Amino acid sequence: MKNLVAALVLAGAALFGLTACSAPAAPAAESAMAADTVVIDVRTPGEYAAGHLEGALNIDVQSSDFDSQASALPTDEDYIVYCRSGSRSAAAAARLADLGFTSVTDAGAMSAATVSTGLPIVTTP
Repeated sequence: MKNLVAALVLAGAALFGLTACSAPAAPAAESAMAADTVVIDVRTPGEYAAGHLEGALNIDVQSSDFDSQASALPTDEDYIVYCRSGSRSAAAAARLADLGFTSVTDAGAMSAATVSTGLPIVTTP
């Protein structure tokens, strides 16, 4: 019985030693977004002013001039679009593809977009 207890104590100590000396945590995952990626907020100007991802362009997908504003951009760049809930960004991504844009990512809602891009939310003064 003494040998069994001693073996259990040694096994527990070995197990604790292995977990206590584990490798350090991996660094936080970095955004997969390239530095030259253009981020587009497709919400209304009022929503944009209340808070948007840092550096994002504002092109309201519900605006009558969305296509003309988007057409002023190069179609071969990388783009990420987002909105409030993900519905408008999906519509915008489809419209951009119809306009000939070759690399458009729908990041969905702003909360998801800030996580996936690593960009902070800022407000317009």
